[in-house]
Amino acid sequence: QEPVFLRKKITLLRAFSLLIGSMIGSGIFISPKGVLKNSGSVGLSLVVWFACGVLSMFGALCYAELGTRITKSGGHYIYILETLGRLPSFLFLWAEFFAIRPANSAVISLAFGSYMLEPFFAPCAPPVPAVKLVSLLGYYMILALNSWSVTWSGQLQTALSVVKLLALALIIVPGMMLLAQGHTENFEDAFDRQSLVLDKLPLAFYAGMFAYSGWFQTSFVREELVRPERNIPLAVIVSVITVIVGYMLTNVSYYTVLETQDVLASPAVAVSFAQQAFKSLTSVIPILVSLSCFGTMNGGIFTFSRTLFVASREGQWPPLFSMIHIRRHTPLPAVMLMFPLVTTMVCIGDIYHLLNFFSFSRWLFIGLATLGLIVHRYRHPELQSPFKVPLFIPISFTIICLFTVAMSFYSDPVNISIGCTIVLSGFPVYYLIIHKQMSDCFRSPLYYLTHKLQLLLEVVQQEIKTY
Repeated sequence: QEPVFLRKKITLLRAFSLLIGSMIGSGIFISPKGVLKNSGSVGLSLVVWFACGVLSMFGALCYAELGTRITKSGGHYIYILETLGRLPSFLFLWAEFFAIRPANSAVISLAFGSYMLEPFFAPCAPPVPAVKLVSLLGYYMILALNSWSVTWSGQLQTALSVVKLLALALIIVPGMMLLAQGHTENFEDAFDRQSLVLDKLPLAFYAGMFAYSGWFQTSFVREELVRPERNIPLAVIVSVITVIVGYMLTNVSYYTVLETQDVLASPAVAVSFAQQAFKSLTSVIPILVSLSCFGTMNGGIFTFSRTLFVASREGQWPPLFSMIHIRRHTPLPAVMLMFPLVTTMVCIGDIYHLLNFFSFSRWLFIGLATLGLIVHRYRHPELQSPFKVPLFIPISFTIICLFTVAMSFYSDPVNISIGCTIVLSGFPVYYLIIHKQMSDCFRSPLYYLTHKLQLLLEVVQQEIKTY
């Protein structure tokens, strides 16, 4: 008896929890190995971590301004659509659906499964099939929750954000205590030039930026935010500063306890830390880390479903995915769509190859989105945005993103070429299906199928009343 639409249920606290919960996930617990391996030294790896934090702050500020200028949900997709046009936005959507998001979700799911099983198989590594099975079970639980209730998924995100901060505290406090006692031997000759590998630095940045990724999550749910003009900038600034400080202290704690070879040899850096720092934390840390990954999966599903929802509403995705469940008020079809691709990537993928595979496409389009901010300012000087950043921030962020993307072709040509091919494969799809009007022989079966699925899933278009 009421209009069906996505309610404004995301308060400032939930926005803060969404950002913290999305940034602090598997990254800080698996990325230290990737950053150290591709930077070559302890000192340079810490510089990379700090630089990634500053770069994330620049990007987050740009997205905060875009979120106050453009009032639609959809994140990267809607910003590219509104500033650069329909073709770039569709290419992003294509790459996001077939490469970026399923690979990202698979990485986090595999980290969840690995850490969840770690206490049960220690000191041996958990069997790979068992890890993948637990990873998929965790992912399916999150899918079911997001299909059932926006409120419940938001409350879970808030609770797990507290768990994430507790997990970081259990690493930071013992590490700082040992550092204060004079355990600085692992920081001697921190900038060892013999192990420096400049050509691999873009991959180090990819690993570090993966750990920070999530600062853009509020842009995906802009229409569901309470007082977005105020809450987006406030939540972004506070959460990114919190994560930068937490990550720097966490990495210093890692290096205080673990030697370089220990970090590189460890499949789970946080567990190796607990084993050497405090034996009593050995079984606690993996559980907290797995819960942290669980929260990141929740945030990812929550936000990406809104991208598909908005893309369908804009006519660049099948119409079924802009529909909402008549009682649950959740975008049920959009939530469920990632099920087969993530399942496939979890079954066949490896964490570090998947990381490089999707990072190219992600940072290419984030750079294009911040380029779009510059274009939007030039085209619409009359717009008075309630939040505005200095022009050098989007310019420098865009240049760094695109330069890193270009350099990564040299660092990891195989995975980057695959990612590039997936992006380019969207061109013929756009011109054959999206740009040209679909012929009746395809339109009629699509409408018939949409109608049947609509009845099965009990979903309707936004703002349609049901009686």
